[in-house]
Amino acid sequence: MLFYKVLILFWGCTRTGSHTRLFEKHIIFHIFYIITTPLSPPPPAKYGGRHTVALIPGDGIGPELLNHVRELFRFSCVPVDFEVVHVNSSSTSEDDINNAIMAIRRNGVALKGNIETNHTMPPNHKSRNNLLRTSLDLYANVMHCQSLPGVQTRHKNIDIIIIRENTEGEYSSLEHESVSGVVESLKIITRNNSLRIADYAFRLAREKGRRRVTAVHKANIMKLGDGLFLQCCKEVASGYPDIEFDSMIVDNTTMQLVSKPQQFDVMLMPNLYGNVVSNVCAGLVGGPGLVPGANYGRDYAVFETATRNTGKSIANRNIANPTAMLLASCLMLDHLKIHDYANMIRGAILTTMNETRLHTADIGGQGTTSEVVQSIMRIIQSGGPLTTEI
Repeated sequence: MLFYKVLILFWGCTRTGSHTRLFEKHIIFHIFYIITTPLSPPPPAKYGGRHTVALIPGDGIGPELLNHVRELFRFSCVPVDFEVVHVNSSSTSEDDINNAIMAIRRNGVALKGNIETNHTMPPNHKSRNNLLRTSLDLYANVMHCQSLPGVQTRHKNIDIIIIRENTEGEYSSLEHESVSGVVESLKIITRNNSLRIADYAFRLAREKGRRRVTAVHKANIMKLGDGLFLQCCKEVASGYPDIEFDSMIVDNTTMQLVSKPQQFDVMLMPNLYGNVVSNVCAGLVGGPGLVPGANYGRDYAVFETATRNTGKSIANRNIANPTAMLLASCLMLDHLKIHDYANMIRGAILTTMNETRLHTADIGGQGTTSEVVQSIMRIIQSGGPLTTEI
């Protein structure tokens, strides 16, 4: 009701003079998002003090890593129950993914492995991952890319938050071949969604005490599409004078990332650039097995590994790094406001990595997946981790 009263007041003002109309409509938009869009969706209701979470094993290493999450949660007495929903990535029917979407709507939160998107499937076969994100309007993909203790990398002291628009851009699934040999694939950029993700980024930056937001774009070539995205970022930035704003062309961004990643604080970008930059940043801190990711919408949240790799080549060999998936489960616990369990498990993971130095092969060690998880459980059993922060 408050929003509608404010809307009527400001809309009446816009009719008094055309020279103020654009500014006041911009103010109306921000009032709408401040009032109606929480920074993170609310946690679901508890049942007997426990939470029920949808669990989607996915393909490749997903099932075995999520089995380890369940094992660790049982061992640690985490008050979470899982509703397991399997999705067959090779099926042409959408029944499985619709069941998964229904489970997430029912529970509000999900933990998932990546679902393979096979490029050999028919053109009308839509990515299950993309269907899930768009159906639930999980518009913000968030990845916190940090240098981890005990992991040897070329660059040190990396601490970047990457925010990726998650529902449109090149992932709009709109393409056709009207003339044989000529394919048109549509990239969709909308003002409303660009303003929404930009406002999310600046609010998150303020909440986390960050100093600067960098918008990544290709507006020099895609003057209308990326130009609109960049303009929306500038408009939102004007409402956050305490946070510095700058922008960078995407090709220069990738070069700057591999030469001096420490210059970045919060990075904001459309869908495809976010996919590329997320993978680059994961490589900078040690690889895809280390970095968790989160997808937020107004009503739902889905947690997974940040780079969304299936890892089919190492599936069922007990050599996959469980760190990213375990840290994603900690993000899920934080979202559910079960912070004590999240801190306990996160701390045990970091102690295993830094103090015990038990590493899997992807980061130069000889440990197996199960050995890493068992080490984490021993640390929890012995009385708790030595550290809870990276």
